[in-house]
Amino acid sequence: MDLQVQKLTAKGRATRQRIIDGAAAEIRANGAVGTRLEDVMERTGTSKSQLFHYFPLGKDQLLLAVAQQEADRVLADQQPHLSRLTSWAAWQRWRDAVVDRYRTQGRLCPLSTVMSEIGRTPGAHAVTSTLITDWRNEIEAGVRAMQQQGEVAADVNATRAASALLAGIQGGVSVLLSTGDIGYLEAALDVGIEGLRR
Repeated sequence: MDLQVQKLTAKGRATRQRIIDGAAAEIRANGAVGTRLEDVMERTGTSKSQLFHYFPLGKDQLLLAVAQQEADRVLADQQPHLSRLTSWAAWQRWRDAVVDRYRTQGRLCPLSTVMSEIGRTPGAHAVTSTLITDWRNEIEAGVRAMQQQGEVAADVNATRAASALLAGIQGGVSVLLSTGDIGYLEAALDVGIEGLRR
């Protein structure tokens, strides 16, 4: 949480969160480009002065806050499975959670939509980079846990294996967003996990 948010009262934080949630809902309905600040204000019952009080830099700052929330949600939606990759059954539960998340989401990815518009905004790169690093670290921890149990060969490079699996997931999600076909994501997960087995 940044210093500006920490200084807010509980009521202020709630209002700011309501604006972020309202913007996220607008983006899901109309895309980032089609979302206007006026639409967010109407949806959230906030005034222009309120919106700029919490987001003084305007739309890009609001979209960045939405992107951060959506990035956090990507990992939260995989829990508790992502942090408990200590058996093949656990890996299967995580795999199913990932597939279910993107099946439910379908072809509309709020994070991708927002990032396509604010990709050059200061802080946008950090949101994506942190998400990918944290996600890879969780998968890597799971690979190492399985190596300690003798379920994954000791000579497997856990960092590279986790990176490859995550790259496969991202590729599968990209195909899903382009075509609506989730089979590529399922294949990337299934083949990636199977490749870890001894």
